[in-house]
Amino acid sequence: MAFNGYYESLAWGQPEPESRDIVKDAIRKEQVLKEIVAAQDDLRALLARVHSVQGDVDKLTSENATLQMYIDNLTMQMAKRK
Repeated sequence: MAFNGYYESLAWGQPEPESRDIVKDAIRKEQVLKEIVAAQDDLRALLARVHSVQGDVDKLTSENATLQMYIDNLTMQMAKRK
Protein backbone atom coordinates (compact mmCIF):
# COMPACT_ATOMS: atom_id res chain seq x y z
CA MET A 1 0.00 0.00 0.00
CA ALA A 2 1.42 3.37 -1.00
CA PHE A 3 0.76 6.61 0.88
CA ASN A 4 2.16 9.80 -0.60
CA GLY A 5 5.11 7.99 -2.12
CA TYR A 6 6.01 5.89 0.96
CA TYR A 7 5.76 2.12 1.13
CA GLU A 8 4.87 0.02 4.16
CA SER A 9 8.16 -1.84 3.98
CA LEU A 10 10.00 1.35 4.99
CA ALA A 11 8.43 1.66 8.44
CA TRP A 12 9.85 3.91 11.11
CA GLY A 13 12.94 2.55 12.79
CA GLN A 14 13.92 0.37 9.88
CA PRO A 15 17.08 1.57 8.18
CA GLU A 16 17.01 1.88 4.46
CA PRO A 17 19.14 -0.69 2.71
CA GLU A 18 22.60 0.70 2.09
CA SER A 19 25.09 -0.30 -0.50
CA ARG A 20 28.08 0.34 1.81
CA ASP A 21 30.90 -2.10 2.04
CA ILE A 22 30.72 -4.20 5.22
CA VAL A 23 34.51 -4.65 5.32
CA LYS A 24 35.14 -0.90 5.15
CA ASP A 25 32.57 -0.34 7.90
CA ALA A 26 34.23 -2.97 10.10
CA ILE A 27 37.67 -1.46 9.54
CA ARG A 28 36.39 2.04 10.34
CA LYS A 29 34.68 0.76 13.48
CA GLU A 30 37.92 -0.91 14.58
CA GLN A 31 39.84 2.34 13.99
CA VAL A 32 37.31 4.33 16.01
CA LEU A 33 37.50 1.82 18.86
CA LYS A 34 41.31 2.03 18.85
CA GLU A 35 41.10 5.83 18.98
CA ILE A 36 38.67 5.63 21.90
CA VAL A 37 40.93 3.23 23.81
CA ALA A 38 43.95 5.46 23.15
CA ALA A 39 42.03 8.52 24.35
CA GLN A 40 40.98 6.65 27.51
CA ASP A 41 44.60 5.67 28.16
CA ASP A 42 45.67 9.29 27.71
CA LEU A 43 42.99 10.41 30.15
CA ARG A 44 44.10 7.82 32.70
CA ALA A 45 47.69 9.07 32.41
CA LEU A 46 46.55 12.67 32.81
CA LEU A 47 44.45 11.77 35.84
CA ALA A 48 47.42 10.02 37.44
CA ARG A 49 49.53 13.12 36.79
CA VAL A 50 46.84 15.36 38.28
CA HIS A 51 46.75 13.24 41.44
CA SER A 52 50.54 13.35 41.67
CA VAL A 53 50.65 17.12 41.26
CA GLN A 54 47.81 17.55 43.77
CA GLY A 55 49.86 15.56 46.28
CA ASP A 56 52.82 17.86 45.65
CA VAL A 57 50.63 20.94 46.06
CA ASP A 58 49.21 19.63 49.35
CA LYS A 59 52.72 18.94 50.64
CA LEU A 60 53.96 22.40 49.65
CA THR A 61 50.90 24.05 51.19
CA SER A 62 51.60 22.27 54.46
CA GLU A 63 55.28 23.28 54.33
CA ASN A 64 54.28 26.90 53.61
CA ALA A 65 51.98 26.90 56.63
CA THR A 66 54.81 25.58 58.80
CA LEU A 67 57.21 28.22 57.47
CA GLN A 68 54.62 30.97 58.01
CA MET A 69 54.19 29.83 61.62
CA TYR A 70 57.98 29.90 62.06
CA ILE A 71 58.18 33.42 60.58
CA ASP A 72 55.34 34.62 62.82
CA ASN A 73 57.08 33.20 65.92
CA LEU A 74 60.39 34.85 64.96
CA THR A 75 58.60 38.15 64.36
CA MET A 76 56.96 37.99 67.81
CA GLN A 77 60.31 37.15 69.45
CA MET A 78 61.96 40.10 67.71
CA ALA A 79 59.15 42.41 68.80
CA LYS A 80 59.52 41.29 72.43
CA ARG A 81 63.26 42.07 72.42
CA LYS A 82 62.74 45.72 71.52
